[in-house]
Amino acid sequence: MTFRQEYANASFFFEGLTGSPAHEELIHKVQDFIATENLYLAANREVETKLQNLNNEFHYTKERNPIHSIHTRIKAPLSIIQKLQKRGLDLTVQSARENLTDIAGVRVICSYIEDIYLVANMLVSQDDVELVRTSDYIRDPKPNGYRSLHHIVKIPVFLSNRKEKVNVEIQFRTIAMDYWASLEHDLNYKLSKEKTVSIDRELKEVAEEMAQIDERMQALYNVVLKDMDTRK
Repeated sequence: MTFRQEYANASFFFEGLTGSPAHEELIHKVQDFIATENLYLAANREVETKLQNLNNEFHYTKERNPIHSIHTRIKAPLSIIQKLQKRGLDLTVQSARENLTDIAGVRVICSYIEDIYLVANMLVSQDDVELVRTSDYIRDPKPNGYRSLHHIVKIPVFLSNRKEKVNVEIQFRTIAMDYWASLEHDLNYKLSKEKTVSIDRELKEVAEEMAQIDERMQALYNVVLKDMDTRK
C-alpha cells in the first residue's frame, strides 16, 4: 500500500493535528513527504527487479534459488518527521533525503548464510549500484543478538525529465535471522516497560542458538552440494 492509498482519508491521518499554525505547517510538510513517494517506490522496484533477475538466473542455470523471499517497505511520512525531529534536523523533504538512508527499505531472505554474501556481492557489483555503507551484524552481531547484513546503496531512478539517485537500505537475512528479528520486535512492542534483564538474556541466547542452527544447515547444504558435484 502506498502513502497516497494509506492516507487517502486525510481526516483520519491528520486527526488531532489541526487547529494551530504550527499544526497546519506540519500538515503541509507531511503532504510534501507524501508527494515524494513515487521516487522511493521506484527505487524499491529497481532493487527488487535486480534481485529477482539474479534469483531467476540461478533458477535456470544452477537449478536453485539463493533468495527465499523479498519484502519492500517505505517509511511513513510521520515516522520520517519524527526521526528528523529526534535528530534536530530540518523538517523538509530535502533534509530527509540528505540525512536519512532508510526511507526506502528492502529485506532479502535467503535460506543459507553463504547465499547472503553471494547475493549481496552480486548486487553491489552491478555498475549502476553505488554502495554507500555496509554494516555486517552477522559477523559482528548487535548486543541483543540481532544478526543481519545491511547495505545502504544508491539506485538510479529515471524520471520523465531527469535521473535521481536514491538511497535504499537493504537487509539480508536467513530465514532464522528474520524469524528471530520479527518475534523480538513483536515482544519488545508488547512488553515495553515490563521487559526484564532476564528476557533480554533469553532472547540473546535464542539468537545464538539459531545462529548455530544456521551454521549447521549451511554445513549440511555444503555436503549436499559436494555430493551433487561428485555425481556429475
